[in-house]
Amino acid sequence: MIKTLVLPCKALKVPTARFEGPSQSKYKGIRMELTITQPDDWHLHLRDGDLLKAVAPLSANHFGRAIVMPNLKPPVTTTAAAVAYQESILKALPAGSDLTPLMTLYLTDTTSPSEIKLARESGVVFGVKLYPAGATTNSQDGVTDLFGKCLPVLEEMVEQQMPLLVHGEVTDPNIDIFDREKVFIDTVLRPLIERLPLLKVVMEHITTADAVKFVESCKEGSVAATVTPQHLLLNRNALFQGGLQPHNYCLPVLKRENHREAIVSAVTSGSKRFFLGTDSAPHERRNKECSCGCAGIFNAPVALSLYAKVFEEACALDKLEAFTSFNGPDFYGLPRNTSKIKLVKTQWKVPDSYSFLFGDIIPMFAGNTLNWQPSFD
Repeated sequence: MIKTLVLPCKALKVPTARFEGPSQSKYKGIRMELTITQPDDWHLHLRDGDLLKAVAPLSANHFGRAIVMPNLKPPVTTTAAAVAYQESILKALPAGSDLTPLMTLYLTDTTSPSEIKLARESGVVFGVKLYPAGATTNSQDGVTDLFGKCLPVLEEMVEQQMPLLVHGEVTDPNIDIFDREKVFIDTVLRPLIERLPLLKVVMEHITTADAVKFVESCKEGSVAATVTPQHLLLNRNALFQGGLQPHNYCLPVLKRENHREAIVSAVTSGSKRFFLGTDSAPHERRNKECSCGCAGIFNAPVALSLYAKVFEEACALDKLEAFTSFNGPDFYGLPRNTSKIKLVKTQWKVPDSYSFLFGDIIPMFAGNTLNWQPSFD
């Protein structure tokens, strides 16, 4: 529901007037409020240890459920490990939190079909994550030969209706880093879908027009994509403006402006194939601002504000709720949340950092002023 109201003008002392619909936002003095179904985060890094305790409450502030990535050290490769990790997350959440962590397994060359069956029976695991070995943070234990070593597992995933969550980049050092998503689609993902057309696939954190085109070409309900705030709002210039910007460095890396525009167009079109996945990936400041900084953008505290910004600028606020709250659970075959969250059109400043005993975490858009602020009634 979108509600706008004109605040009383002190100078003129006019009475309050109410309007329905976002079209009134052009008038001076209007305050806009959006009430939407509570969103879920379908791609989230919560880490472990002190980092987990620090960042889990910030995601719990806004999201009802979260697909939690398994790339820990050591990775979450078994159902037993996923259950234990879920217990750690629940202990890290503040009292009264409603965030439900939906767990994933880390696919390796030695994952067995029986582990997939066990994962489905657990009621805890909701996806299996494909990291090509060496593609991103803590992916060194990932898959080296998908078709040669993992085909029986993938076939069992079809039987169990277990989604494959894909980090869609090749790792061949001879392939330009800005082309690795496209090459992955052509050499791995498209052949995979042709071989196993009933496999449910989520192409995570898409970054290119090529990925948009591929997802749109597949059968609706079989292949979908998560989209991050950073890939909707930033292009690769953001890595270098005013000097090297380590807190804008993520993998897959930011791309050209034409790719960003294609993703915005797809997401704000109302298509059911795309849904919210922040890929919020916290690192302690010292591990970002160093000679070999880690990849990952911490956006959990600002994600909803930034998604609202994108949809407002595209004149598509009426499509925001489906992207944040409906398309994800519909794809996973889960019920939509029943609770609501409010987004108020009011300015607020993003903290320069979040400080903890172990150090600082720098959020996306640190120190900037945003125009939408989430809150519960």
